[in-house]
Amino acid sequence: QLVESGGGSVQAGGSLRLSCRGSGGHFSSYAMGWFRQAPGKERETVATINLSSSSRYYAEPVKGRFTISRDDFKKTVDLQMNNLKTEDTAVYYCAAGLPRAGSVSNGYSYWGQGTQVTVSS
Repeated sequence: QLVESGGGSVQAGGSLRLSCRGSGGHFSSYAMGWFRQAPGKERETVATINLSSSSRYYAEPVKGRFTISRDDFKKTVDLQMNNLKTEDTAVYYCAAGLPRAGSVSNGYSYWGQGTQVTVSS
């Protein structure tokens, strides 16, 4: 089970930190990712991180602004979001996938319930 937290409302230019906590065993055996879906749009990948944190992927719109990190001892994966823009408004989902899940959402099998991020101008 994955549970996200940290969403909310913020003005453009502000920051938020999303956190996702896993329950059960073997958290360290999963690639982890953050995805988002805005109203009327398809779900898109935001950032992913591999098992050893040696490889991170960021979607082009968030490069340089968002940072993904994981703590396998705490079973958490975080998304630090800085310099938020109105176009970042979406429901953000945490997901876990097989080690080679990569950056494509259909490689992730376990999903959280989502947390709303709203950025106002």
